[in-house]
Parts: sequence; structure tokens; C-alpha cells
Amino acid sequence: MAERADLPAICTAFGELLHRAGVPITPERSARFAEMVTIAEPDTLHELYWLGRVTLTTARDQHATYERVFQQVFRGLVDISEFHGSDELGSEPTPAPPGEDSAGQRPPSEQSPGGSKGTAATPGALDPDADSHEASALAAVSERERVNDKEFSTLSEEEIRLIQRLVEQLPFVPPLRRGRRNRRHRGGADIDIRATLRRSHRTAGDPVRVIHRKRTTKPRRIILIADVSGSMEPYARIYLHLLRGAVKAIKAEAFVFATHLTRLTRQLSGTYTDAAYRQAAEAANDWSGGTRIGVALRSFIEDYGRRGMARGAVVVVVSDGWESDRPELLAETMERLSRLAHHIIWVNPRKAAESFEPLTGGMAAALPHVDTFLSGHSLRALQDVMDAISAAGDRVDRSTRARARMGQPNRLAS
Repeated sequence: MAERADLPAICTAFGELLHRAGVPITPERSARFAEMVTIAEPDTLHELYWLGRVTLTTARDQHATYERVFQQVFRGLVDISEFHGSDELGSEPTPAPPGEDSAGQRPPSEQSPGGSKGTAATPGALDPDADSHEASALAAVSERERVNDKEFSTLSEEEIRLIQRLVEQLPFVPPLRRGRRNRRHRGGADIDIRATLRRSHRTAGDPVRVIHRKRTTKPRRIILIADVSGSMEPYARIYLHLLRGAVKAIKAEAFVFATHLTRLTRQLSGTYTDAAYRQAAEAANDWSGGTRIGVALRSFIEDYGRRGMARGAVVVVVSDGWESDRPELLAETMERLSRLAHHIIWVNPRKAAESFEPLTGGMAAALPHVDTFLSGHSLRALQDVMDAISAAGDRVDRSTRARARMGQPNRLAS
């Protein structure tokens, strides 16, 4: 079958997604998985799932991430937790977009005939729809490739629903910072003198075993501030799903603005998708209004940033930079924000145009204080934004902002 010939390439892309999600996948291990798939020729998704889990994961704490990414790539199927007949990982299912039922919320009449104790995908059970499941998985991957590079403002309603589902399933990897505490670690650079001397009492005072310590790491706070004014309307719906995904996955802080700033963290953290978006729409009553970027960012700094939220955080601003107020206000506000935040990422979908130049007053005023400048106009460009967020935990040389003004991501130095 032509679909089977494409499986190794799909497995290689699957390994890359796992690596981005935080599972330490090496190219050799990804190639081994593709080779195993070619040799074993799995007939069901159950077999493909376990081939990947055995080949690609090396620790139990990686299984939850593996399961989430597997569901992302081979979606449109039964719930992945049914593949092994249990829900031992306890991972929260990805909420379905409005109007769609997730696999775990289907009516009893639409569930698999095996009931709660067994399904067609339970290990050892016969799966009469195995071929159709495999074809669905391949079709899902093909559908993703079709919309990967499409500009958000040119999508049809059907493609918007697909993109929104994919955006909510993006693997979020928060950037890390060095903590203040140390912990014992075999590969640590510092020697724990007290623990080493205490252990030497067992060997007549001879420090046979030297105990090392290593500085701990903690995730940095992520703050997303999205422009929902009229000029950003083609992109606002997509980025609202990104905000919800970040709030749910890594406890990010979410704000939107048009003429004023609105905090949506509490509304978007709700369990039910429809209710979360309804509450967000009710809270942000200036949706599709004018654009006052400087006023909104000043409100963020004075009400939240100076109190500690923005200190050492990674701030992501999504806006086209079309400012209706004085550009000097935005420049002053961005300078204050840059002194508080660890790293500032500005996402402007208009940047994708070949003729783009940051000539608008707001964009020109903000760029000198931006560390990374990206477009985020498509699903593939959105992955670049995710990569920039996960890499923003390293130390930033402020002198490299010239790269951002030229549209080139910074090389973050440790």
C-alpha cells in the first residue's frame, strides 16, 4: 500500500515532535523506530503505539508526554488511553472544540462495542476496523501537512476548526531558569563537603565517596498578551486557542487587549471549552475595537508587572503594531517592560509578507526593546513561536536586539 510506504517518514516526524515536547529523542532512536515499523509492518494502531513506546521512551515519566503527542499526530481515533485498556497515566484529555465530542465523552451508542471493560483497541482484542484506523491516521497527518503553511487569514471555516484543534494540542515546553537551591546529583560540579565528611565516617574518615550537588532548575513564568482589535481579527480566534492551551498546559498567564487590557487566565483555565470561551468573550468587551497597545501594556505593568508577575518572566506579545495612540507612549512602556521581563517575544503576523517593513509607528517604537521578532502567521510559524518560548530560559544578551529588529531570532547565550 502507498500509505504503508509513508509510515517511516511519519515516524521520523513523530520523533521530532516528541523531542520538541521534552522527550530526549535522538536521531538514532527515531531512525530505529522507523526501521521497526518497516520491519514489523503494524496492522493496527495498537501495535504502532507500543512499537513507538518501547523504542522511543526510556523512562516512565516520559509516557504521559508520549501519549499526548501520539494522540496529537494520530488523532481522529479512539482515546489513546484505550490502547492499553486503562487510564493509569491519568493524563487530562485534550478538550474538544465547540460542537465536537471528545473520545471520552461520546454517547454510549457511539462507543466501541466492548463497553467499559474492553474495546476494539484493547490489547488482545480483535479490531475489525484496523485498516480504516490506519488510513484515518495517515489522512490526519496528510491533512495537517495541507494546512501547515497556510496563512491564518486565508483559512476556510473548516480549516479554522482544524487549526484550532491542532493549536490546542501543541506541546508546550516551558523555559527553565536556575533555582536558588542545590540538590544531590551524580554529575554536579560542586562538592557537598558536609555530606562527604559525614559519609566518610563509615570508612574510617577516608572520603572514599565524594558527594556532589547541582543547582536545581525551575520553569519560568510565561505571559501571553494578545491583540484582539479589529486589525487582528483574522488571527485573534486562533491565538485565543493558543492562550487556552498555554494556560492549561504550563499555567501561563493570559491577557487580551484592544482599547484596554483584560486578564483571561481564570476564564480560560476552565474544564469545559465552550464555557471557557463564553466567559472570555464576556470579560473582553472591547473585542474587535480600536488598538491602544501602549495603554494596555502600561496597565499590565502597573497592575500586574511591578507586583512581581513580569519579573524574570518570558512575555509574548501578539500584535500587528498598529497603534492609535502616540508611539512615544509605547516606546516608554516597552522600555519599562524590558527592565522587568527576562525575555520579550513579539509576534506580528504581518511580518510574513515579503514587502513587510516595521514602518508603522507602534511597531517601530516597540522593536528596539524586543528580544525575538517572529511572524506566527501559520501553523508551522506557530511552532517557531513555541520553540522560541522554550529556548527563552537562557540568559539574553541585550545587545543582540539588533538581530530581532532585522527579523532574525537571537542566538541565546547561556
